[in-house]
Amino acid sequence: MQTNLPQDLLATPKGQTADKILRSCVHCGFCLSACPTYGILGDELDSPRGRIYLIKQALEGNAVSANTLNHLDRCLTCRSCETTCPSGVEYSHLLDIGREVVEAKAPRPLYQKLMRFGLRKTLTMPWLFNSLVKLAPWVKHSKADSELKQFVQAAQLANQANPEQRQVLLIAGCVQPALAPNINLATIKVLHQLGIGVLETPQSQCCGSVSHHLSGGTDTLTQVKRNIDAWIAELDRGVEAIISNTSGCGVMIKDYGHLLKDDADYAAKAKRISAATLDISEFLLKQDLTIFKRTTENAIVFQSPCTLQHGQKLPGLVEKTLIDLGFKLNFVADSHLCCGSAGTYSIFQPELSNKLRDNKLNALLKEAPATIVTANIGCLMHLQKGTQTPVKHWIELL
Repeated sequence: MQTNLPQDLLATPKGQTADKILRSCVHCGFCLSACPTYGILGDELDSPRGRIYLIKQALEGNAVSANTLNHLDRCLTCRSCETTCPSGVEYSHLLDIGREVVEAKAPRPLYQKLMRFGLRKTLTMPWLFNSLVKLAPWVKHSKADSELKQFVQAAQLANQANPEQRQVLLIAGCVQPALAPNINLATIKVLHQLGIGVLETPQSQCCGSVSHHLSGGTDTLTQVKRNIDAWIAELDRGVEAIISNTSGCGVMIKDYGHLLKDDADYAAKAKRISAATLDISEFLLKQDLTIFKRTTENAIVFQSPCTLQHGQKLPGLVEKTLIDLGFKLNFVADSHLCCGSAGTYSIFQPELSNKLRDNKLNALLKEAPATIVTANIGCLMHLQKGTQTPVKHWIELL
């Protein structure tokens, strides 16, 4: 794609990144068929190619409107287009730049700014979020299993008494401990059964994705740098890996290296954190999982989050692990398409989000599985709102 970005913008790292990404696009249109919003709306401007044109226009200094921002906001950032693109266009990185530029040219209405600010703060303040979860009867959340909790507490005490044991750092997440505590407890139990000790990050150490996708700006970078400083210290103490069991957090942390690549003080440290971060499925694949093998009669179905298969480029990894362990998995049509959760997308774009969820549930429930399993708390909560079939994190099966 030919570009004509202003020289002052091209003199900046952001402008150079945007220009490189724009020039890699060859207009082929392969991304259209992979785009969930284009599939529903049929509007070129609600496809990756259309949004790339809108961003290019904005970066080249052309006028933008509130409608431009609407088209960008309707993007799920599912990155399915990146998986499909034969030219390797880094669409999500361009979208981050585009949204920032367009918001500066066509500022959001005050009510939108307040909603986004309020949501950023609510989700990333544990004392506030946890209190709201307890008080909100409409929020579906689960309580920690007492037996599982007791096992983990005992295992953690044993871990503290054995500092020579292998250790990993588990990213607890900002909402998962309150909404579905069994996921982290199950993860810790599985790792302890493999002889691996677990250090867990505090709930206040949000990965930064919520802020990043809600116009967080400097707040995002502050949170990310704070995390890097804390986690680098653990790596220096001998932690062998940073483990994420929430694919949305995992893809964000793996992107720290790109996010801070031009920061002289943090570029190398951010790259180190990204390199040390593994999805729980990646980490377990390197372990002997014989003790978890079983024979099952009831079939389950796996919903692969976009942040796992497209963002982290780990398609089929969880499915292979579960099949190798003896689980029966049903086939899922159009498994590459988003379920509609996409972080806070379900809050700001409810109509599109619910349509995508209904489509996904139709595919998942076609063969009447006993359980739906997934790898991301956002997907889990979103899907469970639309079905009575239990939705769990796959690590809970182990």
